[in-house]
Amino acid sequence: MSEHSKITAALEELAKLIRSSILRATTRAGSGHPTSSLSATELMTALLFGGIFRYDADQPEHPNNDRLIFSKGHASPLFYALWVAAGKVTDEEMMTYREFGSPLEGHPTVAFRYTEAATGSLGQGLSIGLGMALNGKYLDELPYRTYVLLGDSEMSEGSQWEAMEIAAYYKLDNLVGVLDVNRLGQRGETMYGRDLEAYETRISAFGWETLVIHNGHDFSEILEAYRKSLQASGRPVMIIAGTIKGKGVSQVEDQNGWHGKALKEEELQKALGELGEVNLSARGEIAKPTDLRPAETPRAKISQPSYKKGESIPTRNAYGNALNRIFPRYPNLVSLDGEVSNSTRAEYFEKEHPHNFFEMFITEQNMVGTALGLACRRKLPFVSTFGAFMSRAFDQIRMSQYSDPDMKFVGSHAGVSIGQDGPSQMGLEDIAMFRSILESVVLYPCDAVSADRLVEEAAGHRGHCRSVRRVRFLRPAQERVRGGNPVIYDAEEAFPIGGSKTLRRSEEDVATVVAAGVTLHEALKAHEALRKEGIPIRVIDLYSVKPLDEKTLVQASEDSRFVLTVEDHYPAGGLGEAVRSVLSGLPTPVYSLAVTKKPKSGKPGELLDYEGISSGAIVKEVREKLE
Repeated sequence: MSEHSKITAALEELAKLIRSSILRATTRAGSGHPTSSLSATELMTALLFGGIFRYDADQPEHPNNDRLIFSKGHASPLFYALWVAAGKVTDEEMMTYREFGSPLEGHPTVAFRYTEAATGSLGQGLSIGLGMALNGKYLDELPYRTYVLLGDSEMSEGSQWEAMEIAAYYKLDNLVGVLDVNRLGQRGETMYGRDLEAYETRISAFGWETLVIHNGHDFSEILEAYRKSLQASGRPVMIIAGTIKGKGVSQVEDQNGWHGKALKEEELQKALGELGEVNLSARGEIAKPTDLRPAETPRAKISQPSYKKGESIPTRNAYGNALNRIFPRYPNLVSLDGEVSNSTRAEYFEKEHPHNFFEMFITEQNMVGTALGLACRRKLPFVSTFGAFMSRAFDQIRMSQYSDPDMKFVGSHAGVSIGQDGPSQMGLEDIAMFRSILESVVLYPCDAVSADRLVEEAAGHRGHCRSVRRVRFLRPAQERVRGGNPVIYDAEEAFPIGGSKTLRRSEEDVATVVAAGVTLHEALKAHEALRKEGIPIRVIDLYSVKPLDEKTLVQASEDSRFVLTVEDHYPAGGLGEAVRSVLSGLPTPVYSLAVTKKPKSGKPGELLDYEGISSGAIVKEVREKLE
């Protein structure tokens, strides 16, 4: 028997084992996606056990391991069965699939040690792989490859095409997509059915090298395509494979209506009979990677911010400066920006550290997925764009939490106070969006010092689990201070996460005004106006919106006749609701001023007055409530 025949025979034996594991586990669970798993069985068996994939299964975190991402995360039975064949998951463990407490969840999560990143919401895996490939080629400078299994249904997602154009732009010849074209989606035929040429035409137009496998169940054809992919130079590779959904089980092969359905017990027995004798002890060998590791950059001391009280400096300027200031302490820091770096001031970092800056252009969904891929490879990504545009990528943001990443999201141009650009550019939902993420931290600076310090806090904070974080920055918010908000804090001031700053206080305070960002400055002006009238109020800078400084808020509530929150954000999910969640059980009433009218273009001061969140509106509200 020739060497090729031996390899093919061994792969066929493993494929039988993998199919058996898929079928038995899903039937036992009573749910899952066996047919979607069966279509890609040969594609993944050949990749892992055909001498292509390089991976030390005893060291999943080895920096030079090839990476494998199941973008079609519903094919998780196949993913887990591969590790049965690799000898790292027992048959007993495989039979716990989808059970409560089992790491073999319905879609892959990092509870399973061989999962690179949580997937399942379709259209995200290629972006994650892009981030890992960027890391390998440009940061760690290691020869590992990143493979992403894609489904044909998810190719209608715009995020896939965002990822493809960026991958081609960065010439990621270490990124390989494996497209399982099995014709059928959840409710019927996909957009292009089994038209491999349609996929090839579109994908090649995005600058990818395409390799077509007409029979995605033929090991010879599959291995030939993988070997060709290893020779790619300057372009990412997409392997486009024609497959049959439910392959190997005649009663479901290429049949609509079987998506997401497990076989009943009698159907399972018939299917296992079709497979024939299965060698349950068969195990495949995964080739080991070369033991290469990235160069270590030691952490260094950093300077302190040098802003002075009274200076007018936009918080977004402080953001760019802060990235440069803290970089020596965090040499794994990378900046990604959505083609607005001259507005977010990420360009300051790009100028000083171009090797660690990646322009993502206007592809916000892909930018977040790419950042997750970088975070999974131990980098510290800061993702910046206008706060309003983060909403485009909310699915990627919410999914990223299930990979336990360390990621920072920074939004500029927050609120109606940005002025004439109008509502399309105003981040008015962002606090609510990020507060909803489990274990997130939401920070809201008001001046250059707090912005700088909060960037440093965000970089160093990991929490119980590494979590998604949000820092909300402002462009110059008031027409009276076009150069930026005035610096109100000393450069040495500390801003611990979960804290607040009580800026005005007396024993006679009749009310407490809680604000952040631009409305903090409005609250300070209101304090001065009311003080002249003999009405003392307390002013709190709630720079940490999540977690909250509950102790200070409760004390203020006890010391005041009422609490008034003021925010440049919609009421739902914003600062006011956050404060109410703490004070709701106390007798002191809590009132809120927020953006309640449909915004429009105008000067910042006009818009603050229009929405009733200016200093004048605060003064009026305090007077009325006291009456």
